[in-house]
Amino acid sequence: MKVVVTGASGALARQVVQLLVNDGHEVLGLDRRPWPDCPERVQMFRVDMRKRPAEDVFRTYKPDALIHMATVTYVSAGSEERYRINLGGTRAVWEYCENYGVKHAIFVGRHTVYGAAADAPLYRNEDEPLMAGSTFPNLADLVAADLYAGNSIWRRPSVETAVLRLAYSLGPSKRGTLANYLRGPKVPTVMGFDPLFHFMHEADAALAIFTSLKSKLRGVFNVSGPPPVPLALLCRIAGCRSVPIPEPVFPAILGRFGFSRLPKGSLNHIKYPVVIDNQRFVEATGFKASFDEIQTLRAYRWP
Repeated sequence: MKVVVTGASGALARQVVQLLVNDGHEVLGLDRRPWPDCPERVQMFRVDMRKRPAEDVFRTYKPDALIHMATVTYVSAGSEERYRINLGGTRAVWEYCENYGVKHAIFVGRHTVYGAAADAPLYRNEDEPLMAGSTFPNLADLVAADLYAGNSIWRRPSVETAVLRLAYSLGPSKRGTLANYLRGPKVPTVMGFDPLFHFMHEADAALAIFTSLKSKLRGVFNVSGPPPVPLALLCRIAGCRSVPIPEPVFPAILGRFGFSRLPKGSLNHIKYPVVIDNQRFVEATGFKASFDEIQTLRAYRWP
């Protein structure tokens, strides 16, 4: 099978690409960033997803499938850039899929699109509304991209589309949203709150994405691994020290005194849990995580 992987130079995407190569697939990697030591069976193209050179890859090579991982978070891009990449890029590649005969497309999203709130149910299933745009404005572009890909399930019936909402990934690469929050000896938490955090080993996350392609999924699926863990325990096992901060002064300490730099809107995600129900995904694929919560945290362990 000929598979396009967008965002192929990312830490998690590289693991997905390696699984595809090991399984005998031909991979076309699209990314603005280089990957000079990519596997031999991978052709890399340094392109912007919205521009003609990216479309030319679809037109010339006629891929069978797409795994779309070219999205960014507030960690690496400002708001205008995020909307351009996340929503604009997602829209563009799904148009390429429809125009050039791609049979199966996977959008790799995040479980945080559900948003964190005091009155939210503990376990979110795929029918829950996506509230992150109102509770955490920095995630609004990812919510929009998720909804666009989800709407394509019905608007573009010629392309079998699956939307994956993955829990945080952690592992030896020490990359990702949760990894950035935990980076450093001190982790700021909100005094009086110890929410559950849902995460999975990055190798399991890559395997789940690969399994989605093999299973030819269609629809929206939550993807998680081991059970969620309280934030204070998570910090302790990961080798960090949680430092409870009174809520009124919490925004003032972000990015100072050795604490992580976080957007002000992230407060709810440190106070309240975002935990997902992955039963639909397990039933559709038979997926089972290989790493439990302790193994995952020890694989990440800082420094």
